[in-house]
Formats: sequence, C-alpha cells, structure tokens
Amino acid sequence: MSYYERHVFFCCNQRTNGKNCCNDHGASDIRDYAKDKVKELKLNGPGKVRVNMAGCLDRCDEGPVMVIYPEETWYTYVDKEDVDEIISEHLQNGRVVERLKI
Repeated sequence: MSYYERHVFFCCNQRTNGKNCCNDHGASDIRDYAKDKVKELKLNGPGKVRVNMAGCLDRCDEGPVMVIYPEETWYTYVDKEDVDEIISEHLQNGRVVERLKI
C-alpha cells in the first residue's frame, strides 16, 4: 500500500532564460493555496493526500501544470476556481476533470 492515497505535484519551476515556465503563471501561490485547501478539508496526511512542489515537469507550453498520482492525471489550470474543482472532483470524489486534463 502506498503511503499516500494520492500525491499531487505542482510544477513551480522558474526559468531565467525568458522561456515560458509555470511559475510565470503563479504556480507557487496556487500550490500554497491547494495545500491549505487540502488541509482545511482534512484530506491531508498519511493514507490521504500530499501536495508538493516540483521542479520542471517538462510540459511548460501546456502550463501551468500539475500531476496527480497514482492515476498519472495531468492538469492545467488558470485560477483558484480550477484548483477547487480539481480538489472537489478528483481528490474528494475520484472523478477526472476532463476540461482541465492535458
């Protein structure tokens, strides 16, 4: 059995060469928001959900991006409302949010 039921990785890479990156779209702030929301909903901890920051996930042109394991579901998002939908649908109810899937 896995230590976490689901592991969420937000790409928070910041490039300095002028190329597109997830952090240019507020990825670190959104990751902090998601982490707080998961805690608020008591979804966090062993056997539940872990939200982490990741370096470059190499999908910058589709960004900002996040991936949820073990389902290997990749998402993009625009704002907190998109992340709320992912938390509600995917993390709480096990349903993929097709409109945000990449």
